[in-house]
Amino acid sequence: MFGINGAELGILLLVAVVVVGPERLPRYAEQLGGWVRTLRGLLRTAKERVTEELGEDVADVDWASLDPRRYDPRRIVREALLDEPKTVVPAVEATGRRYTTGAARRAAEAAAVAAPPAPDAPAPYDDEAT
Repeated sequence: MFGINGAELGILLLVAVVVVGPERLPRYAEQLGGWVRTLRGLLRTAKERVTEELGEDVADVDWASLDPRRYDPRRIVREALLDEPKTVVPAVEATGRRYTTGAARRAAEAAAVAAPPAPDAPAPYDDEAT
């Protein structure tokens, strides 16, 4: 905590007791206890509000796995390589052609958008544009 070991903390507490004096020490200890109780109440209220806002699903989150100190690129790559490959579900277009990847589907959609409309087709109209 703040780079202070146990012996240094003890010395600081002893100096604080000597500086504050025995007549004011109980009042300061009471104030410190009040601050700690207030801080605990604030933290409890914050946790309740987070749970209320995000729902009960937030309780299932493993916060330790999101700790940046546990970030190890070698472990991430190892886990990614050992995972089972995801199966690609082919999509069928209305014309009956099958696309095995999302990239092929997007390329076909882009080609369809880039194609000029038929000469006798009405002009495209976007009712949400204005």
